[in-house]
Amino acid sequence: MPVIGFLGGGGATTFVAAYLLPAFRQGLKDMGYVEGRNLAIEYRWAQGHYDQLPTFAAELVRKPVAVIAATRSSAPGLAAKAATSTIPVVFQSGGDPVKDGLVASLNRPGGNVTGATRQSIELGAKRLGLLRDLLPKTATVALLINPASPAGESNVDELDEPMRSLGLRLHVLRARTEAELAAAFAAYADTKADAMIVANDPLFIGWSDKIGALALRHSVPTISPERLYAAAGGLASYGASLPDSFRQVGVYVGRILKGEKPANLPVLRPVKFELVINLKTAKALRLEIPPKLLFTADEVIE
Repeated sequence: MPVIGFLGGGGATTFVAAYLLPAFRQGLKDMGYVEGRNLAIEYRWAQGHYDQLPTFAAELVRKPVAVIAATRSSAPGLAAKAATSTIPVVFQSGGDPVKDGLVASLNRPGGNVTGATRQSIELGAKRLGLLRDLLPKTATVALLINPASPAGESNVDELDEPMRSLGLRLHVLRARTEAELAAAFAAYADTKADAMIVANDPLFIGWSDKIGALALRHSVPTISPERLYAAAGGLASYGASLPDSFRQVGVYVGRILKGEKPANLPVLRPVKFELVINLKTAKALRLEIPPKLLFTADEVIE
C-alpha cells in the first residue's frame, strides 16, 4: 500500500474536513485510490505557523512517502521542494508558481514539482474592479493580509498598479491572530476606507465565519477570494473553486502513483471563476447592487 504525505499550511478546520479533504480524496478516487483501502495518507498541519513547515516536510521525507501533496499556499510547496529533490511534490496555491520559485514554467515544470494554482493573488485587480462596480463612489480601499504568510505582501504588490490607475488609496490592515483580526476591523473606521478586500490566505479561510461576523458588526463591505466568506456575511466573492483545486491535486497525485513524472505534468490552472453576491448583506449595509452585477453573478445569496 503506497503512503503519501499531505502537508497543509492551514489547519484541519471544519471547512477543510467538510469540503477540501473530500475533494482531494475524490481526485484520488478518480484515479483508483481510496484512503484506507489501497492508499495511506500521513497528514501534517502547520496551522498557519509557516516556520514549522520545513520540519514537517523533513518528517514526510524520512518516512519516506511516495508523493507529497503540499496545499493552501506556496509555502508548503517550497518547504517540500527544499526537503527533497527526488520525491514528487504536488502543490496547491493561489499565487504564481513561477514567480514563487516552485517551478521553472507552467507548461514544463521540470524537476520533481508540479501542481495546481487558482491564480487568486493575480485576481486582485479583478476584485478591485468588481468592488468599484459594487460601490462606484469608492475612493479608499482597505486590504486585509496575514503578515506571517510569505504571500502576504504579494497581495499588496499586485494591487499597486491597478490602485494607481484607478486613482484609489490603499490602507493595509494586518492580522495573524484572532485578536489582531478583531483589532483590524476595529481600526477600519480610522482608515476612512469605503470597502475591504480580504486577501487569499489559509488562516483567513479558517476564520471565514469570524470575518463575516466582524464585517457585519462594523458595517464593512468586503470582497474576498472564496464563496465561503460571502456565505458567512461578506458582501461578495470572486475566484476559482478551492475544492476543485484540491480535486486536481488528488488527480495528479494518483497519476504520479501510476508512474507519470511531475516534470511532464503541466501546472493546472482554473478555467472557471465565480462571482457570488450576498444580497442579504447588501441590504443590511443599505447598499444598492447594480442590476447588471446581479444578472451576471453566478450566485446571489438572499
